[in-house]
Amino acid sequence: MPVHLVAPNASDLHPIAGVRIGVAEAGVRKANRKDLTVFLLDEGASVAGVFTQNRFCAAPVQISREHLAQQEKGLPIRAMVINTGNANAGTGADGLARARSTCVALARQLGVAPEQILPFSTGVIMEPLPNDRIEAGLPAAIADAQPGHWARAAEGIMTTDTLPKAFSAQAQVGGVTVSITGISKGAGMIRPNMATMLGFMATDACVAPAVMQQLARELADGSFNRVTIDGDTSTNDSFVVVATNKATHAPITSLASAEGQALKAAMLAVAQKLAQAIVRDGEGATKFITVQVEGGKTGEECRKVAYAIAHSPLVKTAFYASDPNLGRILAAVGYAGIGDLDQTGIDLYLDDVHVAIQGGRNPAYREEDGQRVMKQSEITVRVLLGRGEASDTVWTCDFSHEYVTINADYRS
Repeated sequence: MPVHLVAPNASDLHPIAGVRIGVAEAGVRKANRKDLTVFLLDEGASVAGVFTQNRFCAAPVQISREHLAQQEKGLPIRAMVINTGNANAGTGADGLARARSTCVALARQLGVAPEQILPFSTGVIMEPLPNDRIEAGLPAAIADAQPGHWARAAEGIMTTDTLPKAFSAQAQVGGVTVSITGISKGAGMIRPNMATMLGFMATDACVAPAVMQQLARELADGSFNRVTIDGDTSTNDSFVVVATNKATHAPITSLASAEGQALKAAMLAVAQKLAQAIVRDGEGATKFITVQVEGGKTGEECRKVAYAIAHSPLVKTAFYASDPNLGRILAAVGYAGIGDLDQTGIDLYLDDVHVAIQGGRNPAYREEDGQRVMKQSEITVRVLLGRGEASDTVWTCDFSHEYVTINADYRS
């Protein structure tokens, strides 16, 4: 069961002027399920993306990178097409050809160039993309396209997710109310060293094209790059940000401006909800865990420690069992890769319980206090390194028997 996560209510999601979304059943891998989604963008939209750092990246990732680069040559992005059920990864030249064929098919129906289409895929790796089924399903997806179909899209991009993930917000930018809506998917193979499994966010705010890539990167770094379920970086991770430029305020040309900061703060709040929703819906997850590391020399070393804790199977299984075997956390701190770490400067908290002080067990710590916290469905692990002023946070979940079951049966 997801940890404190509910399905989105379509009426709570703000339509974004300049974006229409359509969903169809193409039978990519299974019949009778939504598995094909298209985003149709009006002229004038600015688009940027952040992608997986896995060197074995999927064909659609390679093509999306290429097509985003074509914007500088006067070929703005006009549509996105997403299929579930097949990742089109580990498919070589044939996979690239099939992904390009899908772009050509959608471009032909929209009257744009294939380079103006971004393709995305998620699902099983090393299986040929059934692009004939996808292309046959495009007319239905296009016919379904409506501004208010964000909830349908959130459902249409799911794989092992148990719930769709979508959030909205509004903010004041330059005296104008702007809307922000985003969706994400993911429940396993989650350690996005860039963004998330699949994430799509749009706003009607006016953002200069030159600022878009910085905005996408900073949103990813503050949200999707702070989550992990199992430490595996997917071949298909993609996070795309769209600004339709429909709002009436002056264009944002710098994120350092008051308008830029206001927009980024509102978009980051949505991005963090989308990222945390992935962890809350982690395969087999029963607990949502915040790992907060403070007192580092740099943010990077804080992240190293946080990820060492969040990735540890021993730590994660202890949380599942509600077992306050908290020496496992200290062990993870020790192997995080900080060569000059002084263990006598380390304090450890579990929520409000002070577990370790100056590298050793707190004399006042009681096992029953640790177990009380470990039984909660939401837990904060707080590590104080005693080395400086930097801090960082990572969100993760526990490992349960169900995680093994889901991944053992994934292809069946």
